[in-house]
Amino acid sequence: MFYRVLGLMSGTSLDGLDMAYCEFEYKDNKWHYQIKQAQTIEYSQEIKDMILSCETSNGEYLCKTSSFLGHFFGKQAYNFLEKNNLEVDFVSSHGQTIFHQPYNNFTTQIGEINSLASEVKHKVVGDFRSLDVALGGQGAPLVPIGDRLLFASYDYCLNLGGFSNISFEKNNKRLAYDVCPVNMVLNYLSNKKNLPYDKDGLLAKQGKIDRNLLSQLNNLAYYKDKVRKSLGKEWVKDNVFPLLEESTITIEDKIATYTQHIVEQLNNNIKGDTLITGGGAYNTFLIDELRAKTKHKITIPDKKTIDFKEALIFAFLGVLRMREETNCLATVTGAKKDSCSGVVVQWNNN
Repeated sequence: MFYRVLGLMSGTSLDGLDMAYCEFEYKDNKWHYQIKQAQTIEYSQEIKDMILSCETSNGEYLCKTSSFLGHFFGKQAYNFLEKNNLEVDFVSSHGQTIFHQPYNNFTTQIGEINSLASEVKHKVVGDFRSLDVALGGQGAPLVPIGDRLLFASYDYCLNLGGFSNISFEKNNKRLAYDVCPVNMVLNYLSNKKNLPYDKDGLLAKQGKIDRNLLSQLNNLAYYKDKVRKSLGKEWVKDNVFPLLEESTITIEDKIATYTQHIVEQLNNNIKGDTLITGGGAYNTFLIDELRAKTKHKITIPDKKTIDFKEALIFAFLGVLRMREETNCLATVTGAKKDSCSGVVVQWNNN
């Protein structure tokens, strides 16, 4: 079977909307894929502010913004397909996470898929997390099924985005969890220097490590939990930001210290040859520090894979959903059972 899918991904770092046109083929009992075309649409400050305001505004504002973002996603997707003269079987969208509270039995991704479908004029698959949460799971991580079926040649797959998440096989089961926050915190600190992010880790390179702050970060309860699962913005705001704000050291020193924290947490969890993707793969200082720390091989792939692996895998989750096959693994989310997640909005071109 052959599938042409446009995958859409918008992460917690609010860099923009990632769009990846992907082709998948199941042949000889193995999945094959290609990212044929890809593009990121950067968010304006107005859109970033709208998304961030959803966390503290009322329900009406949340619904209005979800509809707006759905139409925005759909228009961007339609223009992308038209510009590149591409045909797809369907569009698969992660949406934009606003609330992720599986401990309260809910998760919320906006970018309403009916609005999206009305603009892109194709079938749309979305809302991949809610069923798993309803089944008692964390609704995350969702990428490991793609790691297992598309990137099986690596012992470990590590994504460095707003959060770092890792997945691997153990005793014929796929295991995965969030390791620690990454760009969400580094960007937060860099913003205080009027910079969007710490390019190449240059700010971290200038700073000095504060051992007291580093110890406080490394001793957060999450890192001692043997049954780690997923992290959310709420956890960062409650646990990480207060430690950073209470510290009186310079911003450069905070970034240096937090970068070291990331390196140490990643090193604690890498036990084999590792593929690294996500925006953090471009942080050369962080990657160099990690390579110096670990004895395992670290692979940084081509730019398309770095930038669009998550969009690729959400496209693939849509393929599995359309095939009515498992796309959410209970071994990584803690749910009662594996599931085939995702809501489908049909589209009639007649």
